This record gives sequence, structure tokens and C-alpha cells, in this order.
Amino acid sequence: MENKTHWVKKEIDREAVKSLAGKFKCKPLVASILARRGITEGKDILFFLEDDLRFLHNPFLFKDMEDAVDRVIQAKEEGEKVLIFGDRDVDGVTGTALLYNALSAMGIDLKVRIPTGDEPYGLTVEAVERHAAEYGSLIITVDCGISCVKEIARANELGIDVIVLDHHTPPEILPEAAVIIDPHLEDSGYPFKYLSGCAVAWKFITALRFAETPMYKQSVCLLNVRPLNDAYCVEVIKTVNMVEETRIYETLVPGMVPFSKTRLPSVLEGQHIFVWDALMQKKQLEKIFGSSIEFNFLDISEEIVSALPSFKGMSLLKLKNFSKIGRYMENPVSEIESFFNIFVTYLQKKSSFFDKKTEEELQLVALGTLADIMPLKNENRILVRNGIESMNNSPVPGLLEILARQGLTGKKIHATDLSWKITPVINAAGRLGKPETALNLLLRDTTPADRQSLSEEIIRMNNDRRDMGKETWTVAEPLAKESFEKNSRRLVMAASGEINRGITGLTASRLAKFFDVPAVVLSLRPDGTAVGSMRSARGVNLKAIIEMCEDLFSEHGGHAFAAGFSLKKDKLPDLESRLSAIAENLEFPGREEGSEISIDAQLPHEYITPEIITINDIFEPFGEGNEPIHFLVCDVKIINADIMGKGEKQHLKLTLDCGKYKWPALFWNSAERYGRDFDNGDRIDAVFKVAGNFFNGAYTPQMVLVDVKKHKPETKNAVEPQSQIEMREVPI
Repeated sequence: MENKTHWVKKEIDREAVKSLAGKFKCKPLVASILARRGITEGKDILFFLEDDLRFLHNPFLFKDMEDAVDRVIQAKEEGEKVLIFGDRDVDGVTGTALLYNALSAMGIDLKVRIPTGDEPYGLTVEAVERHAAEYGSLIITVDCGISCVKEIARANELGIDVIVLDHHTPPEILPEAAVIIDPHLEDSGYPFKYLSGCAVAWKFITALRFAETPMYKQSVCLLNVRPLNDAYCVEVIKTVNMVEETRIYETLVPGMVPFSKTRLPSVLEGQHIFVWDALMQKKQLEKIFGSSIEFNFLDISEEIVSALPSFKGMSLLKLKNFSKIGRYMENPVSEIESFFNIFVTYLQKKSSFFDKKTEEELQLVALGTLADIMPLKNENRILVRNGIESMNNSPVPGLLEILARQGLTGKKIHATDLSWKITPVINAAGRLGKPETALNLLLRDTTPADRQSLSEEIIRMNNDRRDMGKETWTVAEPLAKESFEKNSRRLVMAASGEINRGITGLTASRLAKFFDVPAVVLSLRPDGTAVGSMRSARGVNLKAIIEMCEDLFSEHGGHAFAAGFSLKKDKLPDLESRLSAIAENLEFPGREEGSEISIDAQLPHEYITPEIITINDIFEPFGEGNEPIHFLVCDVKIINADIMGKGEKQHLKLTLDCGKYKWPALFWNSAERYGRDFDNGDRIDAVFKVAGNFFNGAYTPQMVLVDVKKHKPETKNAVEPQSQIEMREVPI
């Protein structure tokens, strides 16, 4: 069978690569990969080259975060009963556990609840009324709530405030909650939309912690005066809760404009004013306005230096040249911007904004982010990287139990390990109607003995879920195959009473992968309803499909590539015909004939050393929106080949001669290609990923082959189109 896979390597400019490498202090190979992936702006590159939590966005950028914090502080002070209501999936369970652990540590009177059994997704009227009957007065939703209009209306009738912590796309009509924190709100104020529900809950927790410090709600003005040719520039940034609220620049010639005629009084009067080097600032202000105007400001430099000793003896002019944040800004950082960045760093350190608890909490944030398939860009990269690093150093107790039972202790954990070996286990509890099992495992007040029994139960449920999945496949696959032809071979659908509602999502994912088209799977319920899941394939955005069918649904929600819904069974024929009509005009991004592999970097043999795994690590974690790095090597010899596995799909283990190093290379599900497309002793071109292999406590790098073609000496290049950059200068 002819291999129709296309290898494509995007053209990039040699000088642009050199510029990126120089500006952002990275290796040329790293710069070339960034450029080829279209990551060329500092604001995006930052999240690949930096891990420091200081680069995370401030939670108070959510415009209503302060209101949410104040409402919880009020509940604590007045001894109110608070209900946390979360979702049953991994994102919801981790976020609910995080919030429960944090609020219980504050001494708040808490109860926690997530949908169990056949209960529907999201807050219910029954849950609201039960909380009211128990004299509760505040509900906080986690990973749900943005669509709960009638449920929150009922809460309002009963005198219960609701804080919504969610990350799903808001409906046209929002619930009348006391506060809504959702990055997808158009006016949320937050600069990044794609946080997981767990991450939104964690942002709220960090804001609550800052509220316990004296600087909460304190308005501060940072003032700096710098000389120009015949004038001075007076710069002011007004900040509250580490967020810039106002910035002004006044260019003033000494003796020309009185203080009262500038914009300074409206900003500075009644404010705490901080400066760097008070003596110098005072002299310059006197030159501008004379000695009759007295400025009451505090020199904050000594206090900052005591917390951050590396800044000792530096002026703001010098400090701005050392600003790491400034390196990634579009325009050169100014002195006042440098002052603001240093001040925020100082406040975070002084208030223990990020501490040991943060490291532990980010383990769950990483898990929720990966499980909900959030794009691994922007601050999600820092959240996940730090969470995984913390997990590798010291897993939190509940997670440690699962890691041990899944054989992940004693080895370096990667994002793929969590996605393939941990997420399904925790999700199994929710799919089988017992999500509280997973939740209790992650709560801080669960005893070690209980954690052991809970983890054993979760592993058992995961095994049951696997068996159920096998049985369901025998039902769903024939139905999908039939619908494949009916739906122009562009969409599949399977609906049956034999499909358990807990695994509709899993089944839809498997069907989407099997048929390589979007898949819809429905569980037909005895109560006359149908509960369904939809999963994407080949880059199809499901939002438009959902919108064209939403009048048929009782409830719906989800993301661009994964969605859920429910409807009455009598509307099923309408849904089938509607989906069939949609399928006729469904377009897939990319090539229709044959698949396409994008090459990130072509390497000469001398670059195929164990060190390339460090390049790979820079781009970790891999997942949604950040595919693994695809390297290309040409004209290497196969010096050994073994067939592995006994199942239907067997694998190849090759050894490739790359010159100085002989590399083990795994080629999954490709044994049938041996002897057909290539043989032992052949010279090949190979697209590969790099991975680490742990065996008997030893770590060795290995190739994971993506595709292989027999090398043709008469063909200069193995990809299309080829870059013109000289390999000896920058291996790309």
C-alpha cells in the first residue's frame, strides 16, 4: 500500500531565527522551532521559556474577583453555611477538592456536593432547596453554573447568594448570580480565556489568600521622576491588589507649569506614594515645582531589597535592563514599568502568594487542565509544568495512591502519563455514578486508611469501566458504521438503550478516532430522555453543530472539540435528520487525501545525541494546542529490527545508526510495514519524537517514530517545501 502521508516543513527566515535566538537568549534550534510554529511574539514565547509563577496573570484581573472574595470573607465572619457544588469529571472534582480544602482551612462552615448516580450535570433546584432547608446562605459552583439560570433564580428566591466559578462558554442569557467568574465572559477583564474549571477555582483561592494580607484593597501610587533634555518626565502607576489601575506621564519644564495644573493631584492626593531612592526623587521634584510643594512619600527600595537582595545597589534605570519580563514586552520596558514589576514581585514574596501549598495545589490544577483538554499555551503551560514538577517531587497523598497503583512512582511523570493513566481512573468514578469516591480521595481531611480503600475502589471502577467500554463498542460500532454511509461519510452517530450514559464521551472519542470524523453517542434512558456526547475529529469545531441543533436540546454545554447534551427521545429523529444535513456540508481543515505531518526541525546526524531531549523538554508539556516536536533525520541505516507484541496490531523496535549514537526507535502499530516498505539494512528518512524510557531504574532517551520512508539518494530533500537555511549554522 502506497504511503500517501505528506511531510511538510514550513519556510522560515534565517535572520528571523537569529533575531529570536539573540533577543530571547535561547538556542538557535529552539528559536527555529518557535518560528516554524508561528510563535514569534514575546508575549507567547515567554510561556515556553519561563516557568516562574510570577509570570501568571493576576487573579484580580477578573473584574468581579474582589466582589467574590468579599462575599466569602463575609460568610466566614458571619458564620454562614456554605455549599460547594462541583462537576463530576476530573476538572470538576479537582477544582471542588481544591476549593473545599482551602475554605475549610479558613474555618468556613462547609458542605460539598457533586452530581452522583443519574443526577444531571450542574446545579439543581433540589440541591438549592436542600441547602436552604439547612439554613445555608451561600453556594459556590465549580466547573458549572454558567448555564444554571432557573436554579440560580430559585436560589435568589430563597435568599441564597451564588458565586459561579466556571470556564464554559456563557449562554445568551446569564444567570442572575451574585458574582460570576468565567474567563469566557466578554467583559471578564481576564487576558486568557482557556483556563480549566479547576484553574478558575485556584485563581479564586489565591485571591482569597491575598485578601488576608494588609495590602488587600490598598491603593498605592508608584512615583518616578526621570530627567529628559531640558525637562523631566513624572511617571505614576496607581495599583490596587497588584493590578495597574491608572498610569500617567507628565513631561514638565521646571518652573513652567504649577503642580495644580498637572494631572498629578487627581491621582496622588490621599494616596500612599512609594518611590525608589527618595533623596533623588525629592531633588528632582523640587527642580520642577520648587520647594513649596511637599510630597509625602515612602522610599520602598530598602524594604524591597531586604526581600529581594539581588536588587541591592541598583537604580531603576539599571534595574529595567535586568527585567526578565521586559525581555518579552513588545516595546522597551520603562523605569516605572520596571518599578511596578518589582513591586508586584515583592508583594507576592512578602505575602507568600506562592508557597508550599501552591506547589501541592498546582498538582490538581495540572490534572484538571490536562483532563479537560485545555490548550497548552499561555499561562496553562506554567500551571501544568509547575504542577507536574511538584508531582514528581512529592505527590499529594490522594494522588500518590493512584500513581502507585498505576506504576508511576519512581519515574519521571509527563503530561501524557497523566492523560492516559490517571485521568481515566479518576473519571471512572464519575462515569459509574460515584464521583464522590474520587472527591473524597483528594480532600485533605481524609485519613490515610480511607485513602487506601478509596483508591482501591477507584481502580476497581476503572476496570469495570473498561469492561463496559468493550461491551458498548460491540453495540456502538455497527450503529456508527451504518450512520457513516448515511451521513456522507463525514459524521457518525450511535444511539442505544444498551449504552451506559457514563461512557458516552469515551465511546464518542473512540468512534471519532476510529472513523476519523466527528462522533455523536447517545444513551437512551428509561425515563424518555436521551443523554449524549459529541467529540470532534480532524479539527472540526463542534460549536456550530451544537448551535444548529440547540433548539432540540433540553440542556447542552461543552467546548469546541467536546460537548454534551440531553433531549427527549421523541426528538431523536429530528436530531438524526438535522445531523445528516449538517454532515453533507461539513468541511474539514487541511488535506482530504492522505495525512500531513508538519516537521519542526530537520537534524543532521551529528545533532542526533541524547542532548536533544533537553530541547524537547523546553516545549513540554505536550497536548492540546501544543503537539510533540517532530524531528526529521535523513539517510540513517536500520541496523536491527524486532517485531513486538502479540495482538492484532504489532509494533516494531528498530535500531538506527545515526553516526556516533545508535538509537532505539519504536514504531507503534507498524509491524506490517517491515519487509514491505523497508527492511533491515535499508537507509531511511524518519520523522520522530523523542521520549525517555525508564527500565529497572535507568533512564535512556529513545526515538518514537511517526513515519518512515526509504531514503532515495537522488532526492535531495525529504520534505516539501524545504528551508534554505544552511544546516551547518542552524540545524532546523
